[in-house]
Amino acid sequence: MKNNPPADPPQPTAASVPALSSTGSSPRPAEPTELPDAPESSFPIVGIGASAGGLAAFESFFAAMPPDHDTGMAFVLVQHLSPDHKSVLVDIVGRYARMPVEEAKDGLAVRRGCVYIIPPNRQLRLEAGKLWLSEHADDRKPRLTIDHFFQSLAQSQGEFAICIVMSGTGTDGTLGLREIKGVGGMAIVQSPGSSEYDGMPRSAIATGMADYVLAPAEMPAQLIAYARHAFDPTRIRSTSGLRNGVLKKLCLLLRGQTGHDFSQYKETTLVRRMGRRMALQQLDKPEDYLRYAREHPPELEGLFRDLLIGVTNFFRDPEAFKVLEDKVVPRLVEGKVAHEAVRVWVCACSTGEEAYSIAILLYEHMARLERPLKLQIFATDIDRQAVDQARGGVYPASISAHVSEERLARFFVHDAQRGTYRIQKHIRDLLVFSEQDVIKDPPFSRLDLVSCRNLLIYLNPDLQRKLIPLFHYALAPSGALFLGTSETLGESARLFSPVDRKWKLYFRLPGGHHDARPALPDFVPPLFESVSRSPQPSMEGSQDATNLRQVTEKALLAHYAQAAVLVNARGQMLHIVGRTGQFFEPADGDPAMNVLTMAREGLKRELTIALHKAVARKELVRYQGLNVKTNGDYSRVDLAVRPVDVSSGSVVYLVVLEQPPDRAYLGGRMPTDEEAGSRIAELERELRSKDEYLQTTLEEMETTNEELKSTNEEMQSINEELQSTNEELETSKEELQSVNEELSTVNAELQDRVADLSRANNDMNNLLAGTGVGTVFVDHHLRIARFTPAATQVMNLIPGDVGRPLAHVSLNFVGYDRMVEDITAVLDTLTPKEAEVQVKSGAWYLMRIRPYRTTENLIEGVVVTLVDISERKKAEKSMRHSEERLAIFIHQAYAGVAEIDLTGHFLFANDRLCEMLGYSREELLRRRVADLTDGDDLPLLRTMLEAFARGGPDTQITKRYVRKDGQRLQLLERVSALRDATGKPRSLLVLLLDDTED
Repeated sequence: MKNNPPADPPQPTAASVPALSSTGSSPRPAEPTELPDAPESSFPIVGIGASAGGLAAFESFFAAMPPDHDTGMAFVLVQHLSPDHKSVLVDIVGRYARMPVEEAKDGLAVRRGCVYIIPPNRQLRLEAGKLWLSEHADDRKPRLTIDHFFQSLAQSQGEFAICIVMSGTGTDGTLGLREIKGVGGMAIVQSPGSSEYDGMPRSAIATGMADYVLAPAEMPAQLIAYARHAFDPTRIRSTSGLRNGVLKKLCLLLRGQTGHDFSQYKETTLVRRMGRRMALQQLDKPEDYLRYAREHPPELEGLFRDLLIGVTNFFRDPEAFKVLEDKVVPRLVEGKVAHEAVRVWVCACSTGEEAYSIAILLYEHMARLERPLKLQIFATDIDRQAVDQARGGVYPASISAHVSEERLARFFVHDAQRGTYRIQKHIRDLLVFSEQDVIKDPPFSRLDLVSCRNLLIYLNPDLQRKLIPLFHYALAPSGALFLGTSETLGESARLFSPVDRKWKLYFRLPGGHHDARPALPDFVPPLFESVSRSPQPSMEGSQDATNLRQVTEKALLAHYAQAAVLVNARGQMLHIVGRTGQFFEPADGDPAMNVLTMAREGLKRELTIALHKAVARKELVRYQGLNVKTNGDYSRVDLAVRPVDVSSGSVVYLVVLEQPPDRAYLGGRMPTDEEAGSRIAELERELRSKDEYLQTTLEEMETTNEELKSTNEEMQSINEELQSTNEELETSKEELQSVNEELSTVNAELQDRVADLSRANNDMNNLLAGTGVGTVFVDHHLRIARFTPAATQVMNLIPGDVGRPLAHVSLNFVGYDRMVEDITAVLDTLTPKEAEVQVKSGAWYLMRIRPYRTTENLIEGVVVTLVDISERKKAEKSMRHSEERLAIFIHQAYAGVAEIDLTGHFLFANDRLCEMLGYSREELLRRRVADLTDGDDLPLLRTMLEAFARGGPDTQITKRYVRKDGQRLQLLERVSALRDATGKPRSLLVLLLDDTED
């Protein structure tokens, strides 16, 4: 069974079971059809949620709504609207809707055939058929307007709730969709390809609960077709399909495809889910749906998914978790010694929210106590998809509505780009997730807490009566049981003491173990047990009367008997031939047709011995001259018991009774008186001898009987010890089964982790190999831990070098032999080192040595990376040559060359310029151009510098300079700007030529 609520909790509305009509035979097309009026309290309400890009989706949706068509539904549009602007959504939607459109108001009653739009900066909820507005509770948290309305829609309308998630960013609407599916509603999601922003649609689709994924223009036709089949009250809601075995056959199909037996679920739950699937497939008859499911296996998977929908969230029912935190968790931890495990089992964990919530409570409590206890939390479910999602520990940002900011910061990692929260590793490692069927798989044992919320209410009472003792058996003596608010202990209340009756928290009571313990591993009866059959007779008695009569008559003809009875090996009469009343009579007590109990005096002992011999030896057994008492007289009779083979290979036995002649033959004459007297004396002596023998035999039998009594007492004592040992073995067997289940669960979790580790290892190997960077991992003992293929081109490494000390490896470097010392220095100081090294082939590498840090921030060695910089070295060498040539050219040029900054300071001067001005290069670099310029030309210099500072173009001027010896020179200057990457001048290049001397 699914250890998870199957999606049909009790509804607050007066919703009836979906139509299981007895009319119609084939799926109908989705053409527009009017829905008759339904009671105002039970008509479908469609909640449509959108964020960014939702306006275009609304327009397409209502434009595609058939004209003049009464849908029988109401529509509520919930969009994230800017609080600073007045909404014009009412006017825009009104152009396309073809039905009344108005803005939602506090207390406004919802009417069918109308459209209601949420006002800006408000939360909207539905309650008792009316809309209610409220302020946003906390501006610091994300505004989950759509989730808030969808959840109220689910609570108010039940299976009459429909939600549509359209274009938008983030994950708003995902949790609300789960709530609506949980109560049996319907969900449509806009296809990501048709949405401007696909964040919300993709998040909703990822739940696997969307009934349809459509473009907005395709939604109205499908919506109307679904409503026509699901909500039409004029259809005959018949259970004839159930009487015809449709539900039973459907459960058999489900069990064949999924391996899970849903026959133990409540029939009303199965009927609702079946009716909803019929509406989705537009089928009218249960028989049609059964045929469709048989021919389309994906539909069985869809029904299975519907039955497994679990409505859950973090810290659901906060008051219940508060009681758990205050009254139960301290007692679970109390008395535990250091490093002793606190064991928890969360049945029907669904996507893991409740399991993580319990883990957080226990972790917080132990952190407050500062006690190093071990936590083991087993979370199980039969839904593989839900278990996989729980293992991932990734949840939409909308969980912030149920988790405090403190806990979000402490136990979750926020991914703002994806709009998700991931549970932190130290909490994730406390849990083991596994697929398990709580009904047929062995339970865990020695548990401190069992949480099974909102599963029992969907199971039939017989199964509930068996599960509660199962939990009692699995719990440790002081363990606790946590049930859902709608669940009770029933007849098993004597096994638990209540902690809080409202929130269904109980502590285990001692006793009741052997009385209440269920048989393991399976206590589920066969699926839909057929009509009970009366006990069948033995193999010998299974032949029909005609065959037995033929067998009997043939045997009698072979024996020439007058009276006979055909019996089985136990003496049960199968057939009677002839007059047997003088040999058999009914015995006192309950009537039984057995020859051994009905045999008359004088026949019973020999008949019993003869039948036993015939059964054991499979041969004819005879006794002659038996005196049988009949009606106060004795009749002489000969007895024969003959085995008879039947055609099936079994054996029956023919009891033949034949009366001999009244006189005995003595040579054809009667005996004389003397002969008769002699014969009498002989018989008397034989009788005395036998009497003495009988007396001796009786004495021996009494002695033997005393010995047997003593032996019997010993055997009884041994039997009691064996029974006690057997009970201990049974208990040990059950504990071993529980341990085996626990090991299987842990093994499944480890297999998943090994697979993840293998994938990560493959990714890392490919990443390291693909970068082309040589990498060597060295542990803190300076042994080689691993290396990449590129490292073998730099160092003489082979696979066998793993584990060898680095000092034993021949390095391929030229002029560098400090690698071991550098690695030791990095381990000592934790300061990275870099060096450029050359290998014997001439290639150059940049070697970086950095500490190897684990996720726990421990140093376990170093990582040596080797990046090929041969091309860079060649470029540097070429650049140096170019710079040298350029320097020679500049210094030997005929003209003076200088570089000055924008304030006129010399940055560079060639030899010619120094010669022209009479200064050395060091003297020039300490001066400004203005210091060497004639005073009359200083305005010209300032004008030029200001022009270049404003980004002016290159220029040419004639200006007079004052040499060191006071001589004036008139030079022609050609000035060009040297610019940075943005185009701004950073310095000026000046070329000076002699013009005329002053």
